[in-house]
Amino acid sequence: MIFGTVVKALNIVSFDIPYPANYGGVIDVFHKLRWLHKKGIEIHLHCFEYGRAHSQELEKICKTVHYYKRNTGIASQLSSLPYTVKSRQSEELENNLLSNNYPILFEVLHTCYLLKDVRFYNRRKIYRHSNIEHEYYAQLAKVEKNMLRKFYLIKEAQKLEKFESIIDFSNLILAVNNDDAEYFKKKYHKPEVQYLPSFHANDEVSSLAGKGDYILYNGNLSVAENVEAAVWLAENVFSKLELPCIIAGLNPTDFLSSKLRAYKNIQLKANPSEKEMQDLIRNAQVHCLYTSQGTGLKLKLLNCLFSGRFVICNQAMLAGTGLQANKGLKISEHFIESIKEVFDKEFNEEMIAERKSLLQLFSNEENATKLIGYVFKD
Repeated sequence: MIFGTVVKALNIVSFDIPYPANYGGVIDVFHKLRWLHKKGIEIHLHCFEYGRAHSQELEKICKTVHYYKRNTGIASQLSSLPYTVKSRQSEELENNLLSNNYPILFEVLHTCYLLKDVRFYNRRKIYRHSNIEHEYYAQLAKVEKNMLRKFYLIKEAQKLEKFESIIDFSNLILAVNNDDAEYFKKKYHKPEVQYLPSFHANDEVSSLAGKGDYILYNGNLSVAENVEAAVWLAENVFSKLELPCIIAGLNPTDFLSSKLRAYKNIQLKANPSEKEMQDLIRNAQVHCLYTSQGTGLKLKLLNCLFSGRFVICNQAMLAGTGLQANKGLKISEHFIESIKEVFDKEFNEEMIAERKSLLQLFSNEENATKLIGYVFKD
C-alpha cells in the first residue's frame, strides 16, 4: 500500500537479460521495464542468462530480479520442443511464479512453455509477440551460409510452428505490428489481441536540423537478416554511389567484413559504444534500411526516425506499422534515386515537426499507459 493505494505488481519473464539494451528484442523489454517502473508498477523480473552479466540497472527499476541458467545441452537440441523453448524450462522459475498471484507477461514465444500449465490456469497470462517466430526462423534459414546452422534453423522453424498453438492458453496477445495482430486474431479465438508497438530508447524526437555528409545502415551485424541487408545495400546501392557510406553495428561477421573490403567508399564500424552509435545516427544525412522479411517491428527503424534525418526504406520495413511516407521518410525500392534526391537537402524544422506527428503512435509513455490498462483489466 502507498498512501492507501494498492500497488499493481507484475511478473515479466524475459528470454535474456535485458540490459544493456543493445539489440532488438531486449530493447523492447528494457524500455518497457523502464516505463512501467515510472508508472509505479512493481516488477518481478525473471530472465534467462547466457553470456550477459547480472545487472544493477535492472535491480534499480525492479522489485525483484531472478536469473535462470539456460539448459543448452544436447538434450535440448534433440527435444520435440523448439530448442529456444526447451532450453528455457526451469523448475526454479515455476516455483518463483507460483510464490505470488500477480499477472505474468511472457516475453516472446521462447518463454511460453508454462502457458498451458494447469497450475497457472487462473492466472492472467500475457504473450508479448516479437515476430511470427516460425516465419522469422524460416527466413533466417534462407539467408544462412553455414549449412549446419541452416539445418538447425529449418528444424527450429518447424518446431516453432507446431509449438505456437500454446498461445491459445494466454488471456492476452500483445502484437508489435498490425499485420501480425490480424494474423493472431484469425488463428486464435480465445485470447484478446491488441496491437502495442515496441518500446524503445527514444522518449522524444531528437532529429537535428541541418545536413550530414554520409549515408548510414546500422544493426546487429551478427544476425543473418541484418548481414543480408548490409550486403544487399553494399552491392546494389552504396557501391554504385560516389558518396561516403557507413555500415555500423555489433559483432560483424567475417563474411560481411570481407565483402565490404572491396568497396572504398564503404566504412565498417564494428561494435561502436552506445554514444558513438547515437552520434552516428543523429549526424547521418540519410539512413538506408532494407529487409526481405516484413515480420515484427524493426527497432532500428524507430531509432532512425526518432533520432535521424532522412530515412529511405523498402515497403517490407514498414509492414504493419501504419507509417506513411512524407518529406523525411521515403518508401522506395529504388534507393539510389531516392538518395540522390535528398542527399543535398537540408533537414528543416518543418520536417522535424512532421516527424513528431508521424511518431505519436510510438510514444513510450502513452503505450505504457495502454499496457497497464490491458494487463490489469478488471
